[in-house]
Amino acid sequence: MHWQGKHVLVTGGAGFIGSHLCERLLDAGAKVTVFTRYSSNGIQGALLDVPETAFSQLNIIAGDLRDASGVEAAVSGQDVVFHLAAHIGIPYSYVHPNDVVQVNVNGTVNVLEACRRAKTGKIVLFSTSETYGTAQYTPIDENHPMHPQSPYAASKVSADQIGLSYARSFDMPVAICRPFNTYGPRQPARAVLPTIIVQALSRDAVHLGSLTPRRDLLYVADTVRGAMRIAEEDATIGQTINLATGSDVSIGDLANTVLAQLGVNKPILTDAARIRPDKSEVMQLLGDASRASELLQWQPETTLEDGIQKTISWVKRNMHLFHDTGYRI
Repeated sequence: MHWQGKHVLVTGGAGFIGSHLCERLLDAGAKVTVFTRYSSNGIQGALLDVPETAFSQLNIIAGDLRDASGVEAAVSGQDVVFHLAAHIGIPYSYVHPNDVVQVNVNGTVNVLEACRRAKTGKIVLFSTSETYGTAQYTPIDENHPMHPQSPYAASKVSADQIGLSYARSFDMPVAICRPFNTYGPRQPARAVLPTIIVQALSRDAVHLGSLTPRRDLLYVADTVRGAMRIAEEDATIGQTINLATGSDVSIGDLANTVLAQLGVNKPILTDAARIRPDKSEVMQLLGDASRASELLQWQPETTLEDGIQKTISWVKRNMHLFHDTGYRI
């Protein structure tokens, strides 16, 4: 597939990963439409950090995934749909599980139905490594059992399986992009790495939840490149594709790495409010991206050290976005 002149819809395009995807698609010559949740305050989110030259090229539609007619209007005329829009907060899913299911499951069905009627050429649904739960073996490949440990993870398992069922039932060109823990510039403070960086820069101590869980951290540019390759290759239809580095780091070690890169010495404290329920905490996510390597010739290009440094540099330039350093669900 050549992106030049392609009409591409990115649901959730105002979000962290979505904004990077939109920027890269524009660079490749695509005509990009963003579907983002309506707000009376206007378009917010990570798109505000996209250079004006790129932002001005975007067609932005505000709406709600739960509104089937609005989704159908956004999908009409698109060659490719990347579906990223979702409620992604695990702590939020403990408080409002029904809202999470309505958006993540029913919203995905609305996207798929709209794509079915529009005969969209390729649909890439974004998943999450949280669907696997704590690793039963490592590295985790796509055959690993699904073991969702939060309402959020369960909603994503449901959305993935519905997407794959559309590929089987209706011969639709659906593929599942399952990145492990994506990080980088524009990520909000609810995520662990920007939380660590902001607190290290502005507080006397870094307050975190459990320090022992291990995560496979993937830089956002690598995630975006992998997602575009999934869209480009017909061999991915009906498949789930992991995007991962194949190495992991504990949250405690990640915090120490950030402190070392910043050249500061501050205590790392466990905050009881940030601790997840015992049976809900995912203790290890370490991914196997062999399928992505074989089908897409994809491999991550950014080391963790370089990615952390790039993220630190961005946070330092945008500290005004992180005025609230408290815990956010």
